[in-house]
Amino acid sequence: MPFSFRLPWRRAGAAAVPETKATGFVALAAESRAHWSSRSYAALAREGFMRNPVAHRAVRLIAEAAASVPWLAYAGEEERPDDPLLSLVARPNGRMSGTDFLETLYGHLLLSGNAFVEGVRIGGALRELHPLRPDRVRIVEGRDGWPEAYEYRAGAHVRRLPAEGQGVLHLRLFHPLDDRLGFAPLEAAGMALDLSNAAAVWNKALLDNSARPSGALVYQPKEGGNLSPDQYDRLKAELEEGYAGAARAGRPMLLEGGLDWKAMGLSPREMDFVEAKNGAARDIALAFGVPPMLIGIPGDATYANYQEANRAFWRLTVLPLVFRTAAAFSAWLSDGAGEAVRLAPDLDEVSGLAAERSEVWARVGAADFLSDEEKRRAVGY
Repeated sequence: MPFSFRLPWRRAGAAAVPETKATGFVALAAESRAHWSSRSYAALAREGFMRNPVAHRAVRLIAEAAASVPWLAYAGEEERPDDPLLSLVARPNGRMSGTDFLETLYGHLLLSGNAFVEGVRIGGALRELHPLRPDRVRIVEGRDGWPEAYEYRAGAHVRRLPAEGQGVLHLRLFHPLDDRLGFAPLEAAGMALDLSNAAAVWNKALLDNSARPSGALVYQPKEGGNLSPDQYDRLKAELEEGYAGAARAGRPMLLEGGLDWKAMGLSPREMDFVEAKNGAARDIALAFGVPPMLIGIPGDATYANYQEANRAFWRLTVLPLVFRTAAAFSAWLSDGAGEAVRLAPDLDEVSGLAAERSEVWARVGAADFLSDEEKRRAVGY
C-alpha cells in the first residue's frame, strides 16, 4: 500500500540549531493491528454477499437449491395435492412467485440467522405472504420476556404486528446466547470473510501500485549533507508521477545523489496470500455447509468426485433447511386452517438425489417378499 514519508524539517527562526540527519534513513511503516468488520445484517450482506464471491455463491447455491424443491401437503397419511396451502406457497403475493419467495426467505435466513414472514388475512382467511427484511424488524418483548409483537420499520413508517396467531412467522437458526434471535452462518466465518476481502483489496493495490512497493529511501551522500525541503518535494513528486499506478508498472527507478531504495516487509509470495485466500474461502464454504469442490476452490480433496460432493451438499445442507422450513410453515399455516396439515418436500423431484432414488427403487423392486402395497409405502407412496 502507498505510504507518505517525511524528512525532518527545520523550523523557522531556529537556524542556530544544527540539523542532525546523519544517514538520512526514512522508514515507511504502518500500524499492524487487524481491523474486523461489523457483524450486523447490513455489514454481513454488504461485505459477504455483495463483495465476496465465495459467500455470494454459497448463499445463492443453497437458496436456489432449497427453493427449487417442491412441497407436498398431507392430512394425516393422505396426500392432498389440491390443498389451498400449496397454492398459497406457490403464489404468496402479487409481486412474487413461490420460488422467488422461498429464495428470499432462505437468503435472509443464511445472512441474518433470522427470517420473518408477514401473513395478510382477507375476509378472515390467510391470503398473502410477504417476506420482511430482518434488519427492519424489532422484537417487542412482554413482561415475561417472550415476544408479544414485532415492529417493522420502513423509512419513517412503523407497523406493529402481533406475535400471536398468523401475524408473523419467525424462522431462526440456533443461537447459543440469544433466546429470540438466530445466529448467521456467515458470522461464524467473519474473520475468514475479512481475510478473503483483504486479500482481494491487496491484490488490487498491487495492480494499482506495483511499481512502488513499501520500503525506505536511504540518503547517504559521500560528502555529507542533507536533503533540502525543495529537494524533498521534488523527489516526492517524481515518485508519485513517475512510478505510481498500473500504467507505470515495471518502470525502472532511477536514483541519484546518494539515494538508495531498501525494500521492507514481506513480499506477497513470502506471505503466501494465494493459499491464505483459498484457506479463507474454504472456511466460508464450511460455515455454510457447501463442499468447496462445488464452488471451485482448489486444494480440497474431501470428496472423491463432484457427484459425491453434490449428494453430500443436498443431504447435509439443503434438505435439513427445507425440512425445518416446511415444519415451521406447517404449524403456522395450519393454525387457522381448522385441521392439521403437514407440509413436506417432494424428494422424488430433487435432481440431486436422483441416483439415490434409483438405488432405492431397484432395491425395493427386487424384494420378492414385499407386496405391491408394501413396496409403494417403502418408496413413499
